Amino acid sequence: MYYIVETRKSFNQASTDLELAVIHHGFGVLCVHDLGTTLRDKGIAFDEECKIFEVCNPGQAAKVLSTDMRLNMALPCRISVFTEKGNTKIGLIKPVQMLLALSQDVALAQIAKEVEEKTIQMVDEAK
Repeated sequence: MYYIVETRKSFNQASTDLELAVIHHGFGVLCVHDLGTTLRDKGIAFDEECKIFEVCNPGQAAKVLSTDMRLNMALPCRISVFTEKGNTKIGLIKPVQMLLALSQDVALAQIAKEVEEKTIQMVDEAK
């Protein structure tokens, strides 16, 4: 269900490299949520770092939405860079398993497979 890799890079370097990999693979970064900073700014003691990158390929998103508009709630894809006990990790929820849990449409499975392959390549490239 998850694809998570550990990297020797710093949290900041892995975040920068992920953003570059997203662009390199023809996707765009719609938004970056700095969850760690947000929690700390709200007065919550949170020692880890976590950035959630919302990424999208407009062509693939349009295919998903034209197949089943309800799946807008599963978009865009999210890739996270986070720390866990001093280790930097990059990960995502695999699109195939997520979309197949929401729809049994065969066309969606193919779209999700293509997106999953690309997002895993992005994670591996940023590693």
